[in-house]
Parts: sequence; C-alpha cells; structure tokens
Amino acid sequence: MTSLSRRQLLKAFAAGAGMAAVGPGLGGLQPARASTGPPSSDSRPFPRLPEGTDTLPQVEHIVVLMMENHSFDCYFGMLGRGDGYQLAGGAPVNFCPGPDRQPVRVYHSPSTCQAHYHVGQDWDASHRSWDYGHNDGFVVATSRDAMAYWTGDDIPFYYSLARTFPLCDRYFASVMAQTYPNRRFLIAATALGQVSDPLPGPTDPHPPNGTIFDRLNTHGITWKDYFADLPTVGLFPYLLEDNPGKVVPVGEFFADAAAGTLPAVSLVDPEGWQGSEENPQDIRTGEYYASRVIDAVLSSPAWPRTLLVFTYDEHGGYYDHVPPPRAVRPDAIPPDVAPNDTYGDLYSYYGFRVPAVVISPWARRNYVSHLVHDHTSIVRLIGTKWNLPALTNRDAHASNLLDCLDLTAREPPFASPPVLAPAPVPAGAPACYAQDPTTPV
Repeated sequence: MTSLSRRQLLKAFAAGAGMAAVGPGLGGLQPARASTGPPSSDSRPFPRLPEGTDTLPQVEHIVVLMMENHSFDCYFGMLGRGDGYQLAGGAPVNFCPGPDRQPVRVYHSPSTCQAHYHVGQDWDASHRSWDYGHNDGFVVATSRDAMAYWTGDDIPFYYSLARTFPLCDRYFASVMAQTYPNRRFLIAATALGQVSDPLPGPTDPHPPNGTIFDRLNTHGITWKDYFADLPTVGLFPYLLEDNPGKVVPVGEFFADAAAGTLPAVSLVDPEGWQGSEENPQDIRTGEYYASRVIDAVLSSPAWPRTLLVFTYDEHGGYYDHVPPPRAVRPDAIPPDVAPNDTYGDLYSYYGFRVPAVVISPWARRNYVSHLVHDHTSIVRLIGTKWNLPALTNRDAHASNLLDCLDLTAREPPFASPPVLAPAPVPAGAPACYAQDPTTPV
C-alpha cells in the first residue's frame, strides 16, 4: 500500500483527468467517474495515482454490517425523514392491489414478530412485485403480509440511528433476488449468474476479476469476515479456503473493537437464528444484534478513525413504493433463471430500496442522501480509499457513499459519539412461533 502526503494527493487529484470539485472527497474532490460512454471495469478511481494509494487517511477502518430482508419503507416509511410513505392525516395511504384488484393499504404490524413463512422475495416473486416498474405486485406475489410496516415504537434503536446519522433514501439492493445474489454483489460486484440461494459448492466458478478481498490481499490491506453461522465469504468457497485466519467468529469483532484493533475492512454477518431478522423472528432480534455491533464501534478507541455502513441485503418481500431504476450490467454473464421464472431482467435493474445509514465521526449532520447507491457502492467506497481497480462495470459506475461525509470540516461532526436509544431485548423466535401475526389477503 502506497502512502502519500496530503500535498502529493491534492497535486495528483488536480492533475487527474475527469476530476471535479463536486463533493466531499479529500480536499473537496471526488474521484473520476465515467458518466458517458461505454461502462468499463478494471478502472482505478484516481487514474493518476498508484494502485493501493490511501486516498482517505481520515478513515482507517471501514466496517460493513449487512442485515437481512427488509425494505426501506417497511422500517423507515414512517420515519419522517427521507422519502417515506405518503401521509394523509398522519396515516400512510400507499397501497397495492390485491388478487381481486381492490387496494390493500400498508398497515402497522400488530407485532414485532413476522409471518411464519418467507414473504415472497425470490427472483420471480420480486419481479412480479416490481411489475415492470409499476411496483404494484407485492400483494399478488405473496400476500397482505408484504404491506406490513413498523415504527419507532417497535424499533427505537433503528429510528434513533437513522435520525442521527446520514440516511440514504436511494440505496437499492443490487438485484431483485434473494440473499446470496445480493451478497455476491457486495463482495464481487456481480452475482455471477446466480438468482437464488443454492448452497455454494467447490465447483462454483470464480469471479472473473476476483472479489474486493482479493484486491485487498494483493496490497496487504487487512480484513476480516466476522460471522456466526454462514460467512458471506463462503459464497465463494475458494475465498474461504484461502483465508482461514480472516474468517473468524463474531465474538472476535467485539474483542477487536474494544481493543481498537479492527482490521482495515470488517464485514460483520448477522446470526442466522439468534441475531437475524428473517421470518418468523422478532425483528427486535436483529435490532438488538445490530445495536451491539454499532455500540461496539461507537465505544471503540478506534471510533475517531472508523466508518460503518449499516444496510440490508434485500427487501425480504416487503413493499417499497420507489421502483428500482435501471442499473449498469456488471458483466456479460446472464442470470441463470429457472424455466418457470416468467419475469426477469439481465441484472439491468437494481433491487428494491433497503435501509442504509452511514455512521462515522465525519458523518454529515442532518443529512439525507438522495444519490442512487447499491451494494457495489460499498465496493466502490473501499476501492476509492485504496485506489483499487473496479471489479465489474457495476462498481465502476457506482457512487461511493462519500457524499455522507463532511471531510472538509475543521473538526469531525461526531468526534464525540452520540448516545442512541437502547434496543429492547427481543422476545426471540421461540416466542414468535407461539403467535401468528399472519394476516390474510
């Protein structure tokens, strides 16, 4: 990894082709980003700087916490910040037609427990919900359960977090599909043809340009995947086999955070059973887990030099009113759809919006980002910090989340970490199995 002085960096930025003083990058400059012409991968954010150059010295640790299966609207539609539900008399009026074409409105779930089945989130159900941009197929694709939402009374920690730090109201999942394709996008900027959640195997193909962790390895940049049951790194078995000391139990995250010894990049995976928000669990189970991870960062000696991105892998079948926009295809690999999948695209649209909050001492106060982001924005963020070549066409054209930071501030806006609302202790999945919050169409 090359280290340059601030003066050298600014000189290189000023000389770089395509630079523009349009955002909060170092010295008020953003990296070059193609806006016209054909997409290209294998491109460095700062073409005039050596690969591996640290261009963001204010941030030494990037932490990614990706939770499971909720849309922006189902959690933050009632936040009162960002693009949430349309209200009349304080109540949301958004709806989708049911099977009888009668409107089914969004409704406040009577419980923090969820339905006893997965609300439709697979490739076909997601595309039926999308309905070619009409976003009116959620109920027909699954049931009325897709229209449930929760409020700050249900998830007070999440609401406190989203009202304190920058909220992204145009952060989309990378693909209209389930967990694994989206988590592949998170680390490889491509799903490699995957559209569902098959277990990874030893014969699975490697990403043509590797993953972001391969790029970090090339430059000796430290990283870890902290996991409880299934590490995201395991979606590419070769990556798991080649990096055994970097894929570690999540308990080590809390120890590393407390000691101020987090690696340069940390990926924190949710616990599939006790710390996730998958159906039929109490959503507070995931909130409690996330609060522990985020509180560990806020209280870490490394807080002054840390950036944490909190988001979700996909919408989990829950309604969102913003249609996914077109996206740059990552590569020429087509989706491996099943014969009975009647809808689809060529990875040329994003998935639905998911919650996303950027947490850092350098975070802008009172800021809502309206820029389009997706999971490859995290790849681009890491690539921007160390000037790494893009993995695919998708991350080459992704925004990098740096609009959420105020790097020109004389002092970090959150030099002293804020006190957030506590997360209630969850009832847990066993308690949720004892009740049935499912609502018929």
